Amino acid sequence: MSYLLRVQLPDRPGSLGALALALGSVGADILSLDVVERGAGYAVDDLVVEVPAGALPDTLITAAESIGDVHVDSIRPYSGVLDTHRELELIDHVASARDDRLQVLVDGVPRVLRVGWSTIIDVGPQGAYRVVGSPSAPQTQAGSAPWMPLEKPSALDPEADWVPQIWRDMDTKLAAAPLGNTGKVLLLGRPGGPDFRPSEVARLGYLAGIVATVLG
Repeated sequence: MSYLLRVQLPDRPGSLGALALALGSVGADILSLDVVERGAGYAVDDLVVEVPAGALPDTLITAAESIGDVHVDSIRPYSGVLDTHRELELIDHVASARDDRLQVLVDGVPRVLRVGWSTIIDVGPQGAYRVVGSPSAPQTQAGSAPWMPLEKPSALDPEADWVPQIWRDMDTKLAAAPLGNTGKVLLLGRPGGPDFRPSEVARLGYLAGIVATVLG
């Protein structure tokens, strides 16, 4: 069983090594690590860890937080494909697709940006509507998007009136980025959190901007 563990830890030599030892003490192997964000004296990392069958995820939290100044932001089951060049691979897939390029995009985004689902939405005479969605996207759609048109990538208020109640019930964190000048927006949902950090929102914006250029 693999889990995606998001941790905040001191940005100093030895911190990651101490975390690896602590996780190893409960039988966990670190398969990959991504630096999500760095700040004044701290770092936020995403670790994909593998644990023995039957092991409880709570043991990972306890082990990680046994180290001083280490905090686990979230832990989720992880079934994605490990790839250190995820964005480039997705852009290449979109560029080489013969048709349904937008569908290829939303299908790949959850793995690349580690979210639960992604959709592309637009606004027409009847209000906001979904253009395409990933297989994991909720059936319940937002009927309005008062924050559109969107000028820059942003984390959205998950408790706003336009957010469907079922999304709120699942504590779905939201972020979006414009797809160039098309008026369309790439919307991401992360049920259960954690919150989108500024670096993740920026990463979403870069990806959406490059893909918009590819789409022409």
